[in-house]
Amino acid sequence: MQVKEVGSGAAQCVAREKLLVAARRREIDTVLVWRLDRWGRSVTDLLRTLQELDHLGVGFVSLTEALDLTTPAGRAMAGLLAVFAEFEREIFRERVRAGLADARQNGKRLGRPVTVALYVDQIRKLRRSGLSKSAIARRLHIGGTSVRRILK
Repeated sequence: MQVKEVGSGAAQCVAREKLLVAARRREIDTVLVWRLDRWGRSVTDLLRTLQELDHLGVGFVSLTEALDLTTPAGRAMAGLLAVFAEFEREIFRERVRAGLADARQNGKRLGRPVTVALYVDQIRKLRRSGLSKSAIARRLHIGGTSVRRILK
């Protein structure tokens, strides 16, 4: 069985869960990953799944770190790498939060741009002229929900 995942997030979790189900059914012998941090989202998650795989008799190998977790030394190194990977993610989160706070403090507007607000006058004028909401949306190339929200 081969599961190829490029990317992260929900799709990765689905593929990982399918792999774990296959391991529980004894359909696989070894899980081979590109990087250890691609397997687990946190230290506790990583350790939980690695312990489950170990309990099931399924090996775990990480290519980039050259780790074979079927050995005691490999398991110890994986634990250390997982701690540092989580530390790195926490540092990244702190930097993002600090950047957002700095942007807010400097008056930068965050979030989606306010594009429909530019059409408020046109939307009301077109509605008064008798056009339907969907026709207004088509004419201005904006969403019908936006038109309804402005006319509310």
